[in-house]
Amino acid sequence: MQITSAGQLLELCSQGKEKLAQVVAEYEAFRSNTSVQAVLERMGATLEVMRASVEKGREDEGKLSRLITGYGRLFARAEQEGRLLGGSLFKNAVLYALAVGQYNASLGRIVACPTAGSCGVVPGALLAAAEELGSGDQELIDALLVMGGVGIVSAAQGPISGAEGGCQAECGVASAMAAGAVVDLAGGSPEQVFAAASLALQSHLGLVCDPLASLVEVPCVTRNATSAVTALAAANMALAGIPAVVPYDEVVGAMKAIGRALPESLRETSLGGLAATPTGRRLAQELREQYRL
Repeated sequence: MQITSAGQLLELCSQGKEKLAQVVAEYEAFRSNTSVQAVLERMGATLEVMRASVEKGREDEGKLSRLITGYGRLFARAEQEGRLLGGSLFKNAVLYALAVGQYNASLGRIVACPTAGSCGVVPGALLAAAEELGSGDQELIDALLVMGGVGIVSAAQGPISGAEGGCQAECGVASAMAAGAVVDLAGGSPEQVFAAASLALQSHLGLVCDPLASLVEVPCVTRNATSAVTALAAANMALAGIPAVVPYDEVVGAMKAIGRALPESLRETSLGGLAATPTGRRLAQELREQYRL
């Protein structure tokens, strides 16, 4: 058995009357030639890595990064001083996403979901939502399995790398994965999970990959934060019954076609977009001279 589409996952849930998390766990056990219990334990370990990356990223001063310096610390300080807008869910999602992105730029251990460049999106949205809902570890593990299910069908049908499809394939798919996970955490149905994933990915179509100086820092880290917020918005819309209209599998197909249409300069080569601005070129030159790159 090979699952390659959201349609298949939904059909399996319908046939067996199982939760989406259970279907994904059983499929992963089959693919890995292991047990469902082993899959659950591995996902529990993944959860702990995510939590650790948030906490360590909040304190990271950016000594090993090149363009960003303590983004998590800056945001946390602004929150403590009452300089930010919005409720705790919104602010925590941004904070956690920034912290994980900062930690990744400083060579810390993160969960690539689906890539290192988009590593802050899922923990940003999901851990913030879990605090809002008062969710326990088992609920979070189930939500991470759902996240994995969205990732499986995304990778099976379309690119998940910026080099192949632009940032729509990294932060876009990460936002879809996060949106689906949040819906599951909030008690939504499998259909609502993929409605949220569709809405999130739709909002990222056409997003280019244009990192300054070929580093996964600017605009990558702040883009993780905005993608986490998009995931929460998509989850809320799906929970409210707002339809995605276009099924998730078709949105992934559209993303793939758009990725093929993007010029090479906008697919992680740092030859176009923000990387090609006067500031982008200046910073790249300064870094080459400083580090003899």
